[in-house]
Formats: sequence, structure tokens, C-alpha cells
Amino acid sequence: MPSALIYLGVMLAVICIWFVLLKRPVYEAVLISFLVIVAITWSWTNVFTYIHESLSTSLLYSMVAFVAMSQLLEKTKIVDSCIAVILSLLGRIPGGAGYVSVIASSFMGALSGSGPGNVMATGTLTIPAMKKSGFPPELAANVESNSSYLGNMIPPSSNIVAALGAFVALYPDSTITTGEFWLVLWGISLWFVLQRLLTVFAFCKYYKVKPMAKEDLPSLKETFKTGWKGLLLPVIILLPFLLDYWLKDGFFTARLGAVGAKYLSSSLLLFIAGVSSFYAVLITKDKKSVTPHNLAKMFASGVKSLAPAIATCIFGYMIGELFADIGVVEELQTFITSLHFGKLGLVLFITILTCFLGMVIPGSSLVVVFGPSFITMLAAVGINPLLAAAMLPCICGVMCGITPPLALGMYAGMTLAESDFSKTVKNGLWWVAAQYLLEVVVLMGWLPILGL
Repeated sequence: MPSALIYLGVMLAVICIWFVLLKRPVYEAVLISFLVIVAITWSWTNVFTYIHESLSTSLLYSMVAFVAMSQLLEKTKIVDSCIAVILSLLGRIPGGAGYVSVIASSFMGALSGSGPGNVMATGTLTIPAMKKSGFPPELAANVESNSSYLGNMIPPSSNIVAALGAFVALYPDSTITTGEFWLVLWGISLWFVLQRLLTVFAFCKYYKVKPMAKEDLPSLKETFKTGWKGLLLPVIILLPFLLDYWLKDGFFTARLGAVGAKYLSSSLLLFIAGVSSFYAVLITKDKKSVTPHNLAKMFASGVKSLAPAIATCIFGYMIGELFADIGVVEELQTFITSLHFGKLGLVLFITILTCFLGMVIPGSSLVVVFGPSFITMLAAVGINPLLAAAMLPCICGVMCGITPPLALGMYAGMTLAESDFSKTVKNGLWWVAAQYLLEVVVLMGWLPILGL
């Protein structure tokens, strides 16, 4: 048996015992697994090198910026006003509350990058609305959890930056900009959002779901009057990346030079989160909640949710550096290549592998540790490496949160919907099957993707 499989097995065993059985935080499990593998391979002399390399990437600080921004948006209730506007528009059609859940939860999930956290945040609004309009509890739970986890693959989710880092590490001479990479991700995400909407439509037909009752619908006039400023937030976040894509070769390069345009593109991840946060502070109605003192208190109290996410990423980067140093990634790549999969066979294998690995390893850590290897293997069988990189947040960060028995998003939705476990799992398997099939279709290149 290749040593790479042994080390991978040890890592998975440690994480399963620490996280799944002992119910300890996932960042502890990832750190413990790192230390165990360091001890087995006797790599103690390089530990500080792994730590230094993990803390040196600018992508880490981009993650911090966007996670902090999501906390601010949640506290100021700006997203709630956006959801109310969408609900007042779509709640009038059969199953409208479900469509609102898909759109609102996908967007909010992209901001927060936390599937279970987003289920609990937006689900408090969307799940009761779905149940009132006739959605069975198990369906309401799965609509919300599947939509929330979709945010893991939609920019500006903090999970995205790890995928870009994996691509750049393999192709350092590539001229791809952040805007161009994000455009491909949006192109992919549109298909998955459409798949979610069609799935909701099919279930609504099956269960004969009605529109929301008029008395439960928010007033369009009132919600738009109070929430229209919040609707500009997506424009503020997304427009700079579109301009970066459209104007890179002309406007920006002519004025800043090729190097300057490249660094402008890479800096977008850092300052857009700040600009969006500043806009949120300006438009919030409760000005007392955004005084310097209260903002400091808010971020201080939010450290409990911010620190674990960042710690998990750091420890994941450390495992990635360790595995690269001892040759695990290369050996695993050689082993999989020796199985002589064709294009379809490799796509089926990797999507299944990431599904099961994602049940015990956070999606961002999975991308960091194995992303370059997956890109290389997929490119070797004729898949566009940019498409492979852009699909990493999907196959590593989405499926894991919706697949029983360790579907954290499903459990969060089930709690809010008060749904039966068995019925929720059975309904959830339809969503898992649809997600898996679309992953295969996109990776095989059978659908046109915006930006490619």
C-alpha cells in the first residue's frame, strides 16, 4: 500500500475520532491530525516552516476580510431587508417561498461561506414561510440547506480564494485575473442555481404547493422603500470584478502596466470587503449599533465564530505544506493515475472521493491539501484546468454539507423545520443525486460555461 494512503488514512481516522466521535471542534481535529502525521514522519524540524508558509499567503487575509464582512451584514440586518423584498415579489407564485430560499440563501451563503451558519440565519425567515405555503417540513429543511451550501461555490465566498491559490500555484505564469476567475465561477454557479430552482419546481408540483397567503406576504411598497439600498450591495461587491474582467487588457493595463493591473486585480479581494462593510454602516437604520464602540464589541463577540473558521484554514494550509514536503500529494496522484481511469471514470472517482473526504475535512482545507493534485489529474485527461480549479469549491465544499449521514446543513435545517429525520434524509437523497449528476456534467464540459 502506498505510504500516501497510509498518511491519508491516519489523518481521516484522527479527524473522525476527534470531530465525529468526541464532538470536539473541527479546527482541533485538523490540528491534532497535523501533529500526529508530523510525529509519524518525524518532521518536527520543519514545523515552523509549515506555519510560516501557511501564514504568508494573502488569501488567508482575504478570508478574514470576507468573514468579518458577513458578520457585519448579519448584525445590521441588511440581508433581512433584501430577503423581504424578494419574498414580496416571488411569494405570490406557487412555491414562491422556496424560490426565495434558493436565491436569498445562495447569496447570503456566498457572503458568509458557512453552510450551517447560513441555514440558521436565513432559515429563520424562509423555512416558516415555506411551511406556511404548504411545503412539507422535510422539503423545507432540504431546500434551505441545499441553497445555503450552494453559497460555498459562489463568489465572494471565502472558500473561493483557496481554489484560485491552487490554480496559481500550478500555473504561476498564467495571466488569469481575479475577475476572470470569478466570472467562470459565476458561470458554473448559474447552472447549480438553476438546478435548485427546477428541483423546487418539481417538488412543488408533486406536493401541490400553493402561493403564500396574502396576509403573510410583506408589502412590496414598504419592503422596497426600506430595503432598496440593501439591494445595491450585490452591485458594490460584484461590479469591481466585472470591470476587472472587461477592462483588464485595455483600460487598466494601459494606465498601470501589466504588473500594476495584475496587483490591482489581486487586491480586489481585500478592499471590496472593506468597501461593502463601509456601505453597510452608512445605510443601516440603527446608527447606534455601528458606533466605533459597538462595532468593536460586535467583532470582539464575533471572534468565537471568526477564529475557528480561520484556524481551520491555517491548519489545513499546514497539512498541505506537510503533505507536499513528504510527497503525499505526488504519491497519491501517481497511485490514482496508475488506475488508468478515462476522462469520465476519473471525474466519477474524484467527485465521489471529495464527497466522502468532505464529510470529515472542511472544504477549504480539502482544496488546499488536494486541489493542485485534482487539477493536475483532471487536466491530464483533457479537462480545462481553469474549469477544474473553479469546480473545486463545488466538489469539495458543497456536497459534503448535504450528504447524509454527516450533513451539517441538513441537521441545521431539520432543527428549524422540526422535520422527521428519516423523511428528511430520504428527501435529501434526491438533492444529493441531482448535485452529483450536475457536477459530472459540468466537469465533462457538456454545458457552456460563462467565461470559458
